[in-house]
Formats: sequence, C-alpha cells, structure tokens
Amino acid sequence: MILELAPVAGPLTPGLLAELTEVYASNAAYHRISGDFPDPERIAPKQVASALGPELEHSAAEVLLLREVPEPPGRPERLVGVACVLHEHPDPLDPYPWIGLLLIRGDAQGRGYGRAAAGLLEDRFRAMGRDGARLAVLDGNPAALRFWTGLGYRVVDQRGDLHQGRPCSVLQKDFEAAD
Repeated sequence: MILELAPVAGPLTPGLLAELTEVYASNAAYHRISGDFPDPERIAPKQVASALGPELEHSAAEVLLLREVPEPPGRPERLVGVACVLHEHPDPLDPYPWIGLLLIRGDAQGRGYGRAAAGLLEDRFRAMGRDGARLAVLDGNPAALRFWTGLGYRVVDQRGDLHQGRPCSVLQKDFEAAD
C-alpha cells in the first residue's frame, strides 16, 4: 500500500464527511485529551464539519486527506487520516508552516501511516521552499510527543495553543538543505 496526500477542494460532500467522521470517531482517546468534542465516544458528522470549518475557510490553511492507495489497483481507496496545515502563522515573526493536526484512524495506527504522512507533509513544505515546520503537542499527550520527537522534532517552547490556550509543547524541525 502507498499513501497519497490530497487537498480537500470545496465544501465537504456527505460521503467525504462520513469518511472523516469515521477517522475522528476512531480517536476517542485523543479527543478526551483535547476536549474538542463534548462526547468523544459519539462524534457526529456535524461536529466534524464544524471542527474543520475554520481550516477550510482560512486562506493560509489546508486540509489534506491521507488515502491508502491499494495495490493491486482496482480495490477502493480508504481514508486513513487527515492533516490540517497552516502555511502562514498569524504571528508575522513566525516564519514556519505549522502542522495543526495529523489524525490517523484508530485501526491504522502503529502501521507506519503517521510516519509516512509526516514525511509527505515535510516534502510538501520543502517543495514550497520552506526550511522547517512547527507543530504543538497538547500537554497530557506523551504518545504524540514521543512520535514527533522520534521524527526529529524538538521542543522549542511551552505555551497555550492558538485557539483555546490549552498548555502545549511547541516543536520544530529544521529541514536539511538539499545537496
């Protein structure tokens, strides 16, 4: 299997919203940490649409779909995750693009999809001429902190997240210059 990164174009269709809801609903443990949904065990499509709305409407943000492309061809693709990126941080002194969310469906975790998706996002940033990336990991999410530091990100700050002020570790990875 290979992973393909595809931007969401236009409004969420009912079919895509159903797929995204499956991904979100399969991550109740994360949502218990984040507090983004009142009942992480029962996430509804309307809630997912509301959660993704600001990213879909923001000119410097992008929602990307992580699809498993079947081999051999002919079988249907499966949505294994979603990523939200911010190409320009609201702070004009912050020159980095940000990975705002990387969410892999629960039954696909531990199989390398997160690592592959992070690599695709980094490649995308490099192709845009960016020399690094940042992200924030919520305090209380040691698994995410281990994941990102294992990929070469390092903690550069402690502060509240942009929208809700939740305590976070800000991580950064500088990309090596191409030869």
